[in-house]
Amino acid sequence: MTQTTTRVLEPSDLGAALALLESEPVANAFVTSRVQIAGLDPWRLGGEMWGWYADGRLRSLCYSGANLVPICATPESVRAFADRARRAGRRCSSIVGPAEPTAQLWRLLEPGWGPAREVRANQPLMVTESPAADVVPDPLVRRVRKDEMDVLMPACVAMFTEEVGVSPLTGDGGLLYQARVAELIGAGRSFARIQDGKVVFKAEIGATTSQACQIQGVWVAPEFRGRGYSETGMAAVLRHALSDVAPIVSLYVNDYNTPARRSYRRIGFREVGAFMSVLF
Repeated sequence: MTQTTTRVLEPSDLGAALALLESEPVANAFVTSRVQIAGLDPWRLGGEMWGWYADGRLRSLCYSGANLVPICATPESVRAFADRARRAGRRCSSIVGPAEPTAQLWRLLEPGWGPAREVRANQPLMVTESPAADVVPDPLVRRVRKDEMDVLMPACVAMFTEEVGVSPLTGDGGLLYQARVAELIGAGRSFARIQDGKVVFKAEIGATTSQACQIQGVWVAPEFRGRGYSETGMAAVLRHALSDVAPIVSLYVNDYNTPARRSYRRIGFREVGAFMSVLF
């Protein structure tokens, strides 16, 4: 009979945790990038990493911080993670991860944690290893400079509010969000086309590992939409990501955003799976 246990991982478990995370480099890019930088110390990581063991071997993980993220999760491990999450109470602002285990996790947690503000049950996960040859990258899309933070910030706030449905400036006045935007600019992973002092297009390379990276925060100013800036801008960011960061580039998108999915396919992305997000 299989013996199972669930516990909070410690710094000494780092090697085993990374081996499991890196077994699915695209799906796990977000959490892998955090663990590679911060390790497993909860204070540095910004949350706990729960490990599910079967016969003494680490088989599944769940990151419990601002997000609750099941990783390489089996139905049995999801039940164990749900039990632990129920006992701890909800501290996250979202549950996000591969669609099947995330849906199971939410079914188990919804009676106590619901209702959610919004459930996005099918967010196609898209990847590419090479850009489409027939889309010319926008030559005016470039890395955002540190002294352009004030120019970029309104676009970031507009994108976040459109995408998530709430402003990132609520709560702490946006201090954490501003810090994250500044961090991406400082790391050279924030890109934009800035015209007459205003952002026309923007996107960031968010999670990064040596195996894969993830583009996020894609946004075009409303008055410039429908002119192809999203495609040429994304082609420019994709070129930087593939040449400077990782051999595989990914993103996930809402299933109802048909224009975006069409644009991403046009520049070389293909759908390989699905994520799910539960927003509180």
